[in-house]
This record gives sequence, C-alpha cells and structure tokens, in this order.
Amino acid sequence: MNIIICGAGKVGFSISKQLSAQGHSITVVDKSSELIQKINEAQDVKGIVGTATFPSVLEKAGAEDADMIIAVTKNDETNMVICQVAHSIFKITKKIARIRTQEFLTAKFNNLFGETNLPIDVIISPEMEVARSLQRRIEAPGALDNVPFADNKIKVLEINVDKKCPLVNTELAELTKKFPELNANILGVIREGKFVILKKKDKLKIDDKAFVVISASQIDLTLSAFGHEEKMSKKILIIGGGNIGFNLARNLENDHEGIRVKIIEKNKERAEFIANELNNTIVINGDGLEEDVLKEANIEEAETMLSLTNDDEDNIMLSVLAEKNNPNKKTIALVNKQNYSLLQSSLKIDDLVDPRLTTVSTILKHVHKGTIETVYTLLDGEYEFIEAEVLETSELISKSIKDSNLPKEIRIGAVLRNKKVLIPKSDFKFHKKDLVVFLCKREHLQKIESLFRISSLI
Repeated sequence: MNIIICGAGKVGFSISKQLSAQGHSITVVDKSSELIQKINEAQDVKGIVGTATFPSVLEKAGAEDADMIIAVTKNDETNMVICQVAHSIFKITKKIARIRTQEFLTAKFNNLFGETNLPIDVIISPEMEVARSLQRRIEAPGALDNVPFADNKIKVLEINVDKKCPLVNTELAELTKKFPELNANILGVIREGKFVILKKKDKLKIDDKAFVVISASQIDLTLSAFGHEEKMSKKILIIGGGNIGFNLARNLENDHEGIRVKIIEKNKERAEFIANELNNTIVINGDGLEEDVLKEANIEEAETMLSLTNDDEDNIMLSVLAEKNNPNKKTIALVNKQNYSLLQSSLKIDDLVDPRLTTVSTILKHVHKGTIETVYTLLDGEYEFIEAEVLETSELISKSIKDSNLPKEIRIGAVLRNKKVLIPKSDFKFHKKDLVVFLCKREHLQKIESLFRISSLI
C-alpha cells in the first residue's frame, strides 16, 4: 500500500517505522529538514521537506497514487486542510487525522467531519485514547494494561510477575491443574526488554511482564491467580487537568458512581473550566509539587495517584513522592521520553504510560481493512495483538491450529464463537465467522492476511 505520512515527529516517526517494516511504501512529509534527515537516516522510507497543505508538495509525495494519507502534524487545522486537499484534488481513499483540540470533538459539532464537509475518515484524539487506556488500568487493578477485544468479551491483560506471584517457576502446562477454573492463555512475556513467546514447558520468572488472553468475565480470577488481590480504587487523585486528566475524570464520573475523583490543576482558568464541566469531581487550583496543595487534596487518602502534567520530570517526581508518602498507593505517571521507562522499577513507580504508543496503536488498526478490528502493539510494533474474523474464503476453515500452516511465531489467544469465548488447543478447528484474537510478529502480518483473507488494501 502507498501511504503518505504528514508530520515527522515522534508519532509520525513510529508509524512510518512500523508500516515500512510491514512492507508498505511510505513517504513522510514535514517542514523540518532536520526531522526528515533523521527519518531518512533511520528508515527505508522517502522523506520530503515541505508544507503538506500545499498541493504541489503532496503531488511530489506521490499523492496521485496514494491509498492513504495520515496527518499527524502538531497543528489540528493543518491536519484538517491536508485531508481536504488529499480528498478534493487527489481523491485519496482513506484519510486519517490527529485532532487534539477538544472543541472539534464535541457531540455538538459532530457534523463537522464527513465527506460533504471536512472529508476525514478517521479522527484520532490522543488525549481521549490515553484517558480510556488509563481508565482500563484503574478498572483492572493489578494489571498494567487491560485491552478489550471482540466487543469487550475477550481481554488481553498485561500483568507484572512479582515475587508474590504463585505461578513463578511453574510450567505453563501445569497451570490448569493449579487453577482448573481459569480460562486463560499466557502467550508470552517481556523479559529483559525482549518479547519471549512461551511454550508449555516454559516457566514464568520474577519481573516478567506477562500477556494473558482471557474471557472478560475472568479478570478477577486471573489477577488473583497471579497474586494480585487489589481492589479497584475508590479514591483517585489526578495531578494535571489537561485534556487527558479532564477526560479521565469525566469518564470515571460517567461510568463509576462510587469513585471519588480529585484534580489538582496549576492554571486557574483551566481549573475553573474543569470545575464547571464536571459534576462530582473536586478541583483544586495549585501546584501538585507543593506540600500544602497535596495536603489540601488529602494525598494520604488517595488509593491511586496519576501524574498527568505536561512535564515528564514533574510526573516522575510526583510519583516518587507519593510512593514515599504511602508505599501502598498505586502510582501512574505520563512520560513522553522513552528512556524514562528504564527507571520504573528502580523508582518504584507502578506504571509509566507513553501516549505515543497508544496513539500509534490506534492509528495502526485503521491501516488494515475489514476483518481486523483491533490492534495492540508491543515493543514499538515488533509484535501486534490482532482481532480478525475468519471469512468464508479463508483456507483456515475446518483446519486445526496444528494443521493450519500458521507461522511458528503466531499464537492464537482466544476465539469468540456464537458469543462464547473459547481458549483453543492445538486440535482446535476454525469455523466461518470465528473472531480470533492472536499474537503476530510484524514480519508475518502479510502471511496472516492471506490466511484469513484480510485485505490490506483500502
């Protein structure tokens, strides 16, 4: 597929890297010659210096033959105009734009986007996506992430394996004996910075981050099996009332009646706005790094504290202070710099969230067409969790997993059939209309598309 990416920042860089690795023809456009030079040196893509709203620049980028354009510049209005030019002049079929300004996304103005107005097919709001990701973490305490698949009937949990985990040094084949009621599939772990696909004889180790595919009804049972008995926090403290913090508080208000949320926001005008928009959230105007402000927010009472300011260092410092104040408090920090993830264990921060990864995962799922519904990326796209439907043209129908010619590094996690979640074994046979959740290494994606009859053309 021929794809143009407008914007060579962190998100654009990551998307181009992953899509190029999948075999797509990628052209990246940015006004910054420095960013284009960086991307040309690091990736096998075509880089063009120029303003992507100019038709001549898009023409130079190959817009006449492009299947898709992804606008992820820093400016919302620029992204909108790019999509308009791509539609009106070059008839590009699929147009994706990152829109961050919340006013553009309110229900009141939802008729702004569409073929007859602003022709944007997919709108990505990083702040909303990250807020939803944080909410999932709160709703599944003990899990580092909680990703829904198959209309929320299947979950992929990322779980930290610590010294309290009763499954440490237990062969995977023995887990069903220990927990016969557990309907789960441990597909692999991140171990020492690398993803390891686990086999029946393999064992979990301390400090592994395990990826477990389960029926959504078994979240509590699964976490308990891993030694996580934490209850969902009822007292939430959010430091930073930006779009992420605001959307998270609003989501929690709407979805969980019993949760008490407090927000500390430094900017007075922003604090007043949040207080007027939310009904049950307490808003405190002040600096979260100041002791008297934290006392006013009763930080001692908070069960989970999320540091969501625009400053990575402040977020890390706030989380460290909270942990020292109360070691039992769950701490989550927003960080934009990848190297900070190396500090997580030493600083005893429960979770570091990189908004770039969430945005990239969201965009990637729209690159594939049709039966691919959800994509969740690991290790900068080296592996992907994918949901796909077995079409009537698929060669998988009536074949067992062991006889299906699947690449060795493909792992089938779960199957939704007739609204029932099945955890398949090697003799499991695929049926038409099965929804399959599986783990796929990036280089095998085209093979998977062929087996499932998933078209990568838009």
